[in-house]
Amino acid sequence: MPPRRKKSAPSKRAPQPLPRNSCWVESDAYDRRAYANLRAESSSLRVLEENGGTFLPHFSSLLQDIFCLLFKYNIIFHEDRDLLASALFNRVLLNALHQSGLYRILRDLTLLDEAKSGLCALLLGEALLTLLKSEKLLTRREMLDLWDISKQEEIREQKREDQTEAERLSQEPLAAKGKKSLDEARKMIEGEFDGAEALLRQKVGRLKEDLQRLEPQAAGRFQAQAIKVAQQLEDAAEQAESWSLTLGTGYRSPPGQKLELGKRLAGNEKLKKLARMVGRMKFHALALRKKVFERSSEEILEVERGDSVSRLLPHELLTLSHSILRKDFYRRFLDQELLQYSLRGIEEKGKGPMVVCLDGSSSMAGDKEIWSKAVTLTLLEIARRQRRLFRSICFSSAETPLQVLDMNPRERYEAEMGKVMDLAEYFPGGGTDFQKPLDAALDCLKKSRYKKGDIVFITDGECQVTPEWAERFRDEKEKLGFSLFSILIDVGPSSLGTLKEFSDRITTIKQLTGDEAKELFVEF
Repeated sequence: MPPRRKKSAPSKRAPQPLPRNSCWVESDAYDRRAYANLRAESSSLRVLEENGGTFLPHFSSLLQDIFCLLFKYNIIFHEDRDLLASALFNRVLLNALHQSGLYRILRDLTLLDEAKSGLCALLLGEALLTLLKSEKLLTRREMLDLWDISKQEEIREQKREDQTEAERLSQEPLAAKGKKSLDEARKMIEGEFDGAEALLRQKVGRLKEDLQRLEPQAAGRFQAQAIKVAQQLEDAAEQAESWSLTLGTGYRSPPGQKLELGKRLAGNEKLKKLARMVGRMKFHALALRKKVFERSSEEILEVERGDSVSRLLPHELLTLSHSILRKDFYRRFLDQELLQYSLRGIEEKGKGPMVVCLDGSSSMAGDKEIWSKAVTLTLLEIARRQRRLFRSICFSSAETPLQVLDMNPRERYEAEMGKVMDLAEYFPGGGTDFQKPLDAALDCLKKSRYKKGDIVFITDGECQVTPEWAERFRDEKEKLGFSLFSILIDVGPSSLGTLKEFSDRITTIKQLTGDEAKELFVEF
């Protein structure tokens, strides 16, 4: 077993191809391409391969075999004679999974589903890595034996290549003396190859005896881990679907991104609770906004540019019937350049970018954190639907760096799921400082990209600001012409005093129910 390497950041380069004759499950080009795409898109899978490869030779090939075992419709195993002997332990684990009663349950969840098959392979691989680290499957000596056989296979292959080259050279015309030297060298190489082959056979025979003794215990422990993984997989798949519905982006995510999302959701109780609360808040917030628009009194005022399909001028719709003009329609739709009617009476509040300052101090731990992040993610969904930029600034003490995330920076204002998960999981704790995040929000609004935006400040209010800073902030607010909406998370201890010094409006949360949160989103 080679010495352990220090953990490093996941490489962005394409992962190395798997060794030949190391995969037990027969796969075609489509299967291998599907798994290669997962490896390229999922940093978690690449890190697992790197870490597992320090304990077990051909660990990356084992992960592909598990993927194929779960993904493919027809499962065919290669013969022992076709595979490297150093991969024999992989077959023990694959048999344990394939022959267990749990395998049929897992197949029902993963069959022909790249993301779920990859997630299951990832979770099983992590469980296997834990068992290897604790030496519950193999002892250190047994792992070293596998690495020794792998090294001996490399030596044998090198001797085989030398032998082939020597035979090729013997066919070329040479002087008598040179031919005699070459024949002696060829015989020596053949002897070395025979010796390497014999030594490998001896080690492989000893390995097979050890594996036959170890197989029942190793299979039982691996199957026990597979039961836990099955529970995690079903739960993570449901949660990933919930997050996708909660923050739908309107396009199909690549399987590798789905795998990463499922990995982060598996076993995370905080994110489960957050997903449920965001779902309720989103329903009420969007229903409320729809009701507000339906009540408004509307009349045609003038012609403007935009992307509201219901208010487009008739001749704009006619361009959809023309093959060339249709493309120009799509371009102008994305750029909000279509001609449309402007209606008097439509609510025009808060149509610029949103900059949300989110309190992550220790006093926000527990239910307050869930509430505050649920409000933030609901506002993100509103911003996405209204094609508005959204920046999140998570803060705590003055010494703690701010977490600044541009949540939907693309042209189509799609929420980036990776950043959503970063926001949901991040909680710095520590003290509270209001001045640092609000100064950062001011700097953001001074940029042309966030011009005419507003600030949403989410906190439990337990902090003080200096009078000089408060006066300067109010002056800057008046100069830039933005509004600051504060949302007080009053689930437990909270304070309104400081928020009154710089807020245009303060909204509070009274109870831990989605029904009470509807009014929070009237302003947005």
